[in-house]
Amino acid sequence: MLKPPAFRKRRILLLSAYDAGSHRRWRELLVHSQPDFEWHVLSLSPRFFRWRIRGNALTWLNEPLLKESWDLLLVTSMVDLASIRGFHPNLAATPALLYMHENQFAYPASDDQHSSVDPQVVNLFSAIAANAVVFNSDWNRRSCLDGIEKLFRRLPDGIPEGTLARLAEKSCVLPVPIDDHAFINEAEVGPECPEVGERLWGNDQKIRPCSSPLRIVWAARWEYDKGPDRLLAILQELDRRAVNFQVCILGESFRKVPEALVTIREQFSHRLVQFGYAPNRAQYYEWLGSADIILSTALHEFQGLAVLEAVAAGCVPIAPEREVYPELFAPEYLYPDCGDDISAEAVYAAALIENQAADSGQERLPVPGVQRFSRDALVPGYKALLSKTIAGSA
Repeated sequence: MLKPPAFRKRRILLLSAYDAGSHRRWRELLVHSQPDFEWHVLSLSPRFFRWRIRGNALTWLNEPLLKESWDLLLVTSMVDLASIRGFHPNLAATPALLYMHENQFAYPASDDQHSSVDPQVVNLFSAIAANAVVFNSDWNRRSCLDGIEKLFRRLPDGIPEGTLARLAEKSCVLPVPIDDHAFINEAEVGPECPEVGERLWGNDQKIRPCSSPLRIVWAARWEYDKGPDRLLAILQELDRRAVNFQVCILGESFRKVPEALVTIREQFSHRLVQFGYAPNRAQYYEWLGSADIILSTALHEFQGLAVLEAVAAGCVPIAPEREVYPELFAPEYLYPDCGDDISAEAVYAAALIENQAADSGQERLPVPGVQRFSRDALVPGYKALLSKTIAGSA
């Protein structure tokens, strides 16, 4: 009697061309949570941004793994998929998934960077070359498609008819999961509270006992697009209102620390309980779990993973009414986007924070539920998407 052929795991090659914190955590969680596939990873360090997004296909030109056969290519948004396939004809027919952690069409420009359409073109060509394009939020998806449409209007000619519609048709949303370790122990949370408006993510909100002083955590990269100048303005406004608070500043810093954060360290040293990168994830989650509020001042946020992790750890989110946040939280958690009027924005944000203080006399906001971003909730969707793309029916 003939024995059935041995089961072969489908082979996936994952390419991460700018393996920054959230990118690295996403790929590590994905590989760990999908044991039914055989995983191989190529990654590049998160530095020299312009060169990474433009030159990764050249950097990997002689990479032996790219000479092999694969059932699926899974690439991040910094990968030049079109060039990868062009340099390696053996991969031309291999199904490919493009995962968009961010898109270059909605990335705010820095005064330190020269203007160039090249990063956007890499995103565009990779999206066209992929069998499916996966975004971590609907804001990311919409802003990318809107940006492509605006780019097409700027180009003189030669845009194939129906390109944007085809990109939209093969696009979907599947967020980066929250690490299981971020979720607070239910025993630490107070009793169920009544509904406060309509929630996008269900009715599992909780009200936690509020500490005094009120502890605020800010967890973001120490760069201009995360709004450190807006954070400074909010802290100054809280001081002006005589709010009793502490502040915990987390996040990855680089060679050049924004001036606003230097000022915060000097001006609010008496309120700082932490200032700098947590040495490991366990301590990072401990800091999140010790806080009452997670404050975002971001000008650029495609999913808001750090904020979602803090909410999972029991923090109430206070975030601007821009980018992805209206997609994540009900309006009462959001302060108005005042554009360049940083002082006006600080007044609105400080008012929301002040209401959360134990002695405010105001009804405090509950911690919203974010279980639908958990690993258990999202891993089945990833497995289905990987399998369907390999089968050619994404």
